Amino acid sequence: MQGSKPLERYELTRVRDRLSFLYVERATIARDRNALTIRTEEGTTYAPGAGLACLMVGPGTRITHQGMSLLGECGVSTVWVGERGIRYYAHGRSLASSTRYLVKQAELVSNVRGRVAVARAMYAMRFPDEDVSGLSMQQLRGREGARVKRIYKEESERTGVPWRRRDFDAMDFDASDGINAALSAAHTCLYGLTHAVIAAIGASPGLGFVHNGHERAFVYDIADLYKAEITIPLAFDVAAEDPPDIGSAVRHRARDAINTGHIISRMISDITTLFFKPEEAPAALDSLGRDDNVISLWDPKGIVAGGANYDEDI
Repeated sequence: MQGSKPLERYELTRVRDRLSFLYVERATIARDRNALTIRTEEGTTYAPGAGLACLMVGPGTRITHQGMSLLGECGVSTVWVGERGIRYYAHGRSLASSTRYLVKQAELVSNVRGRVAVARAMYAMRFPDEDVSGLSMQQLRGREGARVKRIYKEESERTGVPWRRRDFDAMDFDASDGINAALSAAHTCLYGLTHAVIAAIGASPGLGFVHNGHERAFVYDIADLYKAEITIPLAFDVAAEDPPDIGSAVRHRARDAINTGHIISRMISDITTLFFKPEEAPAALDSLGRDDNVISLWDPKGIVAGGANYDEDI
């Protein structure tokens, strides 16, 4: 059978050590051994397949069968997006081989007390100097709204960029003013990376704790933890510079900020803290570096081994 030999799981780079994201448009993506080749009119660029967390595929891009095969083998979260990376269409396979995080997430989100506890912990991460343990969800939402409004005002004063309100058309990027276009581009980069991390650890992008009812609800939950630190300030910085291609400028600045802020590692750590008790967290983190590849069978009395004939138990 022709084709490249599939990569073994132990050869893959952990998601915490990968590059954040790569946006490609108007190119042909193929494979040269274990590297992606990105061919444009300017020439061919090579990218490490196992070194990417997220590949954002924009308009005018084609992927060969071997190119897609490498992305799948490496567990790169391949996200098909609209022009300038704004609209999300679809995504590819994750890196995870275990459901440890998914099972815990489902357990917490389906229990009112557990869901409130995780949602409150998320808000507590945004208000490290305040005690929010006694606040209701309604009070927490109000506090968060006031915080975001204050951040926009402070960033506007810092950069001199006029700010009225968040106003954008998801179907028309160019219809927005500079700062809203910059915010849309920055948040999209963060959403793509967050989606990649969530998929890589085996959690569900759709089972949110604060957000609800959307296929990416949990993506928005986690991304909101970093907007005030990462995407909002850099969007105002880029808008103040008024570059000719604001989307491209934002993406380059976002990659730098995500790298220097160690956002991938922090996302993994924060999700683990939200899901697991302190004594459970080390085992959960350790499972991310293993390929257990074990299918068990569920039983009310506990998990039993798969791949066995239980005819004598009848």
